[in-house]
Amino acid sequence: MSEAIKTDVLIIGAGPCGLFAVFELGLLDMKVHLVDILDKLGGQCAELYPEKPIYDIPGIPMVTGQGLTDALMEQIKPFSPTFHLNEMIQTIEKIGDPLFRVTTDAGNVFESKVVVIAAGGGSFQPKRPPVPGIEAYEGKSVFYAVRKMEQFRDKELLIVGGGDSALDWTLNLHPIAKRVTLLHRRDDFRAAPHSVEQMRQLVASGKMDLKIGQVTALEGADGVLTGAKIKGNDNQESAISCDTILPFFGLTMKIGPIAEWGIKLDNNLVPVDTEAFETNVPGIFAIGDINTYPGKLKLILSGFHEGALMAQKAHRYVYPEKRLVFQYTTSSSSLQKKLGVN
Repeated sequence: MSEAIKTDVLIIGAGPCGLFAVFELGLLDMKVHLVDILDKLGGQCAELYPEKPIYDIPGIPMVTGQGLTDALMEQIKPFSPTFHLNEMIQTIEKIGDPLFRVTTDAGNVFESKVVVIAAGGGSFQPKRPPVPGIEAYEGKSVFYAVRKMEQFRDKELLIVGGGDSALDWTLNLHPIAKRVTLLHRRDDFRAAPHSVEQMRQLVASGKMDLKIGQVTALEGADGVLTGAKIKGNDNQESAISCDTILPFFGLTMKIGPIAEWGIKLDNNLVPVDTEAFETNVPGIFAIGDINTYPGKLKLILSGFHEGALMAQKAHRYVYPEKRLVFQYTTSSSSLQKKLGVN
């Protein structure tokens, strides 16, 4: 087990509610680490609708999902939070009063006085391709995310998909891989046009391969791939040599391991009180779309409000001896100093 990373508050989820919670906690002198299963910040806003306009953020007539993420990142800069991306929380164990030990699937261990679940509808899980026996290769030859590019050096890579993730990793990995083949079910891509153009240039110059069709079977043994069978749109089958496959078939929302954390659930949501949005476990809070209470509205602005009240209660756990004096950022010189504006 790796050495524990100690922090005041651990936030699970780096979407808008998790990011704004950093601001509210930071004003009250609490240090924060955030863990997110995605490889980018912004949660659903950045992953599902980065360019989609949002019209109901107070004071901002229109902002995109990515624009809101960027603005929140700018707002929390003074508090220097630490992010751990591409990681999923596996276990939460109570080891003190209050103190929790939290582990991730990447081997990180945290010790935190407060845990805040800001996981949206749950964790984003990659969609598994409908290929018989693919489970036997997962984690050895089949990967749904790229954590370390170096892992794919000198590999014969088959990348499957037609969206931004498939194209981005095709372009990023082809310089270090032995050979890259991109496979998509049609010769039409949902990715950024400049990425598609770059890929086509590499194909035209013979530096990578593009195949149209779908994987129907895998070849290999003991989790080690030697190749794959492909069925083209003309129903013709062919074989391709590969030792690693990266399928990018999109993401699906799942409650994930939250169900195993000892927290009360109600229809895959986390019931909380409306005083501080605390769960049935003292010291563990839930804000944003993952929580439920009478009158709950699944709006980003509701999550911001929940984060503000959560921070007030979290302060009691982190600084039990310190009296909390409520202050306004407009008039408090000490808060303005923390924000670097005076």
